[in-house]
Amino acid sequence: MITLIAGTNRPDSNTLKLTQYYQKQLANKGCQAQVLDLKDLPENLISSDLYGKRSPEFQKIQDQISASDKFLFVIPEYNGSFPGVLKTFVDACKFPDSFKGKKAALVGLSSGKYGNVRGLEHFTGICHYIHLNVLSLRIHISAIDQELNADGELWKEDTVKFTDQQMELFLNF
Repeated sequence: MITLIAGTNRPDSNTLKLTQYYQKQLANKGCQAQVLDLKDLPENLISSDLYGKRSPEFQKIQDQISASDKFLFVIPEYNGSFPGVLKTFVDACKFPDSFKGKKAALVGLSSGKYGNVRGLEHFTGICHYIHLNVLSLRIHISAIDQELNADGELWKEDTVKFTDQQMELFLNF
C-alpha cells in the first residue's frame, strides 16, 4: 500500500493540494494511493501518543502506516526546514517497525524560490535514521502559488515532466 503524506497541519494548504495532485496522477497510472493529511492527527498528539502511548485516534493512523510499504512525503518549507508537526508525527509512530526497510519519495515546496531544499535534506537525514529508503530523485517546487492552477493541478510543462518522472521511478522503486 502507498500512503501520501501531506506534511503540514495547516488548513487548506498548497501541500494538501499538491498531495492530492500526486494521488490523482498515480491513479492515472493505475496505482491507488491513500492520503494522510497531518491536520487529521489527534489534537492532543504530543500528550497522548508519544513515548509508546497510543490513543484510539492515533492507532488508526499507526495501522495505516504499518500497512504501507511506500510513502510519498509532500513537505512545505517552514523556517528553512520542515514543519514540526511532521517530526512529531514520525516520533509518534512505532519505532523502528513503522518505516524500517520501507521506501519513500520526497517532494518539497515553498512560496520562495528554493522549493524546500534544506527541509528535504533535514528530513532525508531522519529517514536514514529510521531506516526508510529514499528515492534519489527529490522534487523541489518553488513559487508553489504560481505552479498550481485554480483546480489544484500543476500546469508548468517542466514541473509536470519532473513530477511524472519521479512518480514513474517511485512506482518501480
